[in-house]
Order: sequence, then structure tokens, then C-alpha cells
Amino acid sequence: AVDGVVNGDVYQESNGPTDCYAAISQVDRLQSEPESIRKWREEQKERLEQLDTNSRKQEAEWKEKAIKELEEWYARQDEKLEKTKASNRAAEEAFVNDAEEVFPGTEWERVAQLCDFNPKSSKQAKDVSRMRSVLISLKQAPLVR
Repeated sequence: AVDGVVNGDVYQESNGPTDCYAAISQVDRLQSEPESIRKWREEQKERLEQLDTNSRKQEAEWKEKAIKELEEWYARQDEKLEKTKASNRAAEEAFVNDAEEVFPGTEWERVAQLCDFNPKSSKQAKDVSRMRSVLISLKQAPLVR
């Protein structure tokens, strides 16, 4: 609060009433209101406090649940990543082993092994049926030089 003097009158700056008569009239008004309204005001205040308490409790529960779910999601992601790494390493090792066994005349067989000819498992959006048919025809009747 800030105290000051204006034209010889002392005043106090505050959030409440500025003179004593206004404060007394406010207390008189609160005392003069009916008992039912005062009782309702107190009950309403208790209800609001209860709702605030419940909402804080529920928010804390939701935060704990979210943290737990996030930790589980990270664990699943790490597990999936480790499985993918292991399968990629195994596939790379198999590919390197197959690449060492290169014999003349087996090129198209190796190409056919690398291509997925199952149209249901193909995740590509492009139509590769013509390329597939060309590779199959070359596999069945290789080009003669």
C-alpha cells in the first residue's frame, strides 16, 4: 500500500475500500445478507475447493500414467530397433556370403533372389508387373550372346 497526502487529507492506496465508512458498510452488507445465502456461499466455496482438489489429483494421476506409457513406448521402440539391427546384420552377412560365391551364368538367379516377386507382399505404390514379367522371362530363357 502507498500512503499519501492530497489537499491535507490522508489516504491509503490499497485493493480494498479506501475509507473506513466503506469498509464498515461492506461488513454491514455481509452481515445483513440472509442466512440461506451465506450458507449457500460457504457450501459453494467448499464444493469448489473439493472440485479443485479432485482435478489436481486427477491431473497428477494422468501425468503418472502418461509417463509410464511413454517409458513403455520407448522400451518397445528400443526392442524393435534391436530386432531390426539383428535381422539387418544377419541379412548383410548372408548377402556377403552369397556375393563371394559368384559363378558365371548364375547372374539372373541372383537377381531373381534379390527381387520380391510376390505382388501381395510388395509395399511399393508403383506398378512393377512389366519388370517382373521381363525378369521371369529372362530367367526362363536367358539371352544368348
